[in-house]
Amino acid sequence: MVVAWLLVFFSLGILFLGGEALVKGASSLAQRAGLTPLMIGLTVVAFGTSSPELVVSLKASLTGQGDITVGNVLGSNIFNIGVILGITALICPIPVRSQIVKFDAPIMVVVAVVTPFVLFDKNVDRLEGLLLSLAIVAYTVWNYVLAKNTSDLEELSEFEQEVPKMLKNALWDLAYIVGGLALLMLGSRVLLDNAVVIARILGVSEAVIAITIVAAGTSMPELVTCVVAAFHRHPDIAIGNVIGSNIFNILGVLGTSALAQPLASYAISNVDMGVMVGFSLLLLPMLWTDRKLRRFESVALLLSYGLYLAWLWPK
Repeated sequence: MVVAWLLVFFSLGILFLGGEALVKGASSLAQRAGLTPLMIGLTVVAFGTSSPELVVSLKASLTGQGDITVGNVLGSNIFNIGVILGITALICPIPVRSQIVKFDAPIMVVVAVVTPFVLFDKNVDRLEGLLLSLAIVAYTVWNYVLAKNTSDLEELSEFEQEVPKMLKNALWDLAYIVGGLALLMLGSRVLLDNAVVIARILGVSEAVIAITIVAAGTSMPELVTCVVAAFHRHPDIAIGNVIGSNIFNILGVLGTSALAQPLASYAISNVDMGVMVGFSLLLLPMLWTDRKLRRFESVALLLSYGLYLAWLWPK
C-alpha cells in the first residue's frame, strides 16, 4: 500500500508538470499564430489548467470507470471552492469584479444545479455529452465577446499576466505540447491504477477515492495558480480561475467524457451532488457581500470541506 501511495503522489507531480508544459507550448503556439493575450487567457490558459481533470476523466471513461469520471468532476468543483478559494482568501481577501458576480458566478450555479438532473438516472449518454460540450463552446464564445468589449484596462492586463511568454521557436512549442500530453497520459494511468488499488485496500469505493484524492490531485494547477496570485497580491485571479474551472469541469470534462464513452455512475450519492450544488450556492452570497471574499468566509469554506470529508471517508 505504501508503494501505491508513493505512486499516487508521483503521478500528481507528473500531471502538474504535464499541464504546465501543455499550457506553455499551446500558449506560445497561439501567440505565434497571432492570437491576442486576451483570447489565449480565456481559452488556452483557462482550460489548460483543467487539462489534468480532462485527461484523467477521459481515460477513466474509456476504461469504463464512470464513478471515477463523475467523482473527479464533482470532487474537483467542491475542492476548488472549499479549499482553493478558502486558502487563497485566507492569505489575502479576494475582491470580486462585477462581471463575476453578474455573469460567471450565476452561470456556475445554474450549471451546478443542472448537474443532478443530468445524473438523475446515474447515466450520462452521448446526447447529454454533446449538449454539455456545446454549452461550454457557447460559454467560451460569449465570455470572449464580453471581455473583448470591456474597457477595464486592469482586467485586460491580468489576462496578459496569466499568459506564459513565447518560446524560442515553433519546434519548442510542439515539443512542450507533445511532452505535456505524454506526461498527462502517463500521470493519469499511474494515478487511476493506484487509486483503485488504494480503494480496494481501504475498503472504500472508487467514487470516494475519486472525490477526494483524484479530485484534489487534478486540481493542483488551479491551487498553485491561485496561491501564487494571492502572495503577489492579485487574489482576484483566483475567483475567475475557480469559477471558470468549475464550469469547464461539468460542461467540458463531463461532456467530452460522455461523448467518448457513455458514463454509468452508481456509487455517486445524492449527498455528493448536493454538496457540490451547496458549495456553489454558498459562494454566491459571499461574493455579493461587499464584493469581497473575506477571511472569516474562507474559514467557513475550509471547515465545510473538512466536515464533508469527515462524513464521506467512513463510507
